[in-house]
Amino acid sequence: DPDLNMHPFLFTLGKILSVELGKKKKKYMPYKYQHNYFSFLAPMVFVVFMQTTVIRFTILRKKWVELIFIILYNIRVCVMYVPIMGFTSFMAYYWLARCLESTWFLWVSQMNHIPMNIDYDKNLDWVSTQLAATCNVDQSLFNDWFTGHLNFQIEHHLFPTMPRNNFWKVAPLVKSLCAKHGVPYHCKPLLTAFGDILHCLKESSEHWEHAYLHG
Repeated sequence: DPDLNMHPFLFTLGKILSVELGKKKKKYMPYKYQHNYFSFLAPMVFVVFMQTTVIRFTILRKKWVELIFIILYNIRVCVMYVPIMGFTSFMAYYWLARCLESTWFLWVSQMNHIPMNIDYDKNLDWVSTQLAATCNVDQSLFNDWFTGHLNFQIEHHLFPTMPRNNFWKVAPLVKSLCAKHGVPYHCKPLLTAFGDILHCLKESSEHWEHAYLHG
């Protein structure tokens, strides 16, 4: 997902990109341990990334009204809570909440992307490209609630403007279309998807290390 591209400055992702990075003798992080530091480093970096990206976007697009509302919102939050909690406690609470939010979001979003085939654009048709780059997680009441319906990540990519609570309605149609044209439609259990993140990070680091040392 280009919106969350963490290669190569935080992680090395995918066999092809990892081998390419290793052969170039580039090392921005201790990739050998990336499956260990994903859980705590990615959320912390993502918090700062999202805050700066929102501000940067509004300025570059000259969304001055939106920028004013963002500033006023943050001022309002401070005015409401700092007198009650004190500045230090408020900042600790605010950034803790942001880190917890980012931890949830990264695990939920990356379980659909990191385990997939990460490569350069192969000029496939748009639908096939989306199906190769993402996967779904099994539907259940808990999975739908916990992921905010992002367990239907395939449908999210195919229909980005569709309300997420409607993804389950079109999923059978997408499955039948894929079966008709021989396009793989990947779906897995939630815990398996979480485990695949760490497994694929470790596997990618091994590809990078081998290319770095022997390429």
